[in-house]
Amino acid sequence: MNYIGSKLKLSSWIEDEVKKQVGNDLSNKVFCDMFAGTGIIGRTFKKNVKKIISNDLEHYSFVLNKNYIENHKDIKDKLKYIDELNNLHLIDNGFIYQNYCMGSGSNRQYFSDKNGKKIDTIRTKIKEWYDKNDIDDNLYYFLLASLLESADKVANTASVYGAFLKHIKKPASKELVLEPAYFIKNKNSHKVHNKDSNELIKEIKGDILYLDPPYNHRQYSANYHILNTITQYDNFIPKGVTGLREYNRSLYCQKREVHNSFEELIKNAKFEYIFLSYNNEGLMSKSDVKNIMEKYGKYSLVQKEYQRFKADKTENRNHKATKTFEYLHILQK
Repeated sequence: MNYIGSKLKLSSWIEDEVKKQVGNDLSNKVFCDMFAGTGIIGRTFKKNVKKIISNDLEHYSFVLNKNYIENHKDIKDKLKYIDELNNLHLIDNGFIYQNYCMGSGSNRQYFSDKNGKKIDTIRTKIKEWYDKNDIDDNLYYFLLASLLESADKVANTASVYGAFLKHIKKPASKELVLEPAYFIKNKNSHKVHNKDSNELIKEIKGDILYLDPPYNHRQYSANYHILNTITQYDNFIPKGVTGLREYNRSLYCQKREVHNSFEELIKNAKFEYIFLSYNNEGLMSKSDVKNIMEKYGKYSLVQKEYQRFKADKTENRNHKATKTFEYLHILQK
């Protein structure tokens, strides 16, 4: 998925830096990915550690990580279900089509009419199977994660869902094909949460805590609201031109709140090693973070220059490469 702040390109660097501090053998370590997003870092460490604890306040993230992190054993006949979902007769009265496709009269164009109907059709069938206990949690989240990522590939947006495009772009004109969201299989069990980070930190403990909170005022709930709507598939009245739902407002996106929230998180963390990813465009400065973290143990910092992609706010809304610095703040409590 095209995802704001994705650590896909930085995952190998982060893994190397963690091993420099903690050691190459992580097989007896509990690793927590507290602001998990699409779960890239959790997936990176899943194969190496004893247990992953994954968390994010966004429901779409919870769904993705229930599949990619918590699922770790083979799921029988999973591709049979994928095939069946791809070949259902389309319904035309579903929530996504009625509210986020132009043909319904909604005046919103997040998906082509056919793809909107297909999302509704697949989501409705997954819910039906789950409600009837025809599928278990493991298969449910595998299918739902597969739908989420497949729908994102044909979304008519400039990578985020804060707005839709006036005309259907080429990738969005292609028919949605449900593709399986394969996960890493191993013998270890893992746990995924959908909680406020500052509350969850009081309930868990481990060895390595990785933090990747929002950097700025951008609220993920607003930018990815359609993904939450697909996963929750509840009834509400979409608001405004973009069809927003009620959404979470993270304290890490608020200048007046972020410092206190961050210090509370660090103070309450029952982990020996803490790694914070943050960049040079964040609400907290490099010195702000240092001043907070060094109160609680041995502090150090490494950084890396890289190019990240963001949606261009020009009329064409193309992707532009932007150079930025990623800081990895390190604390040994």
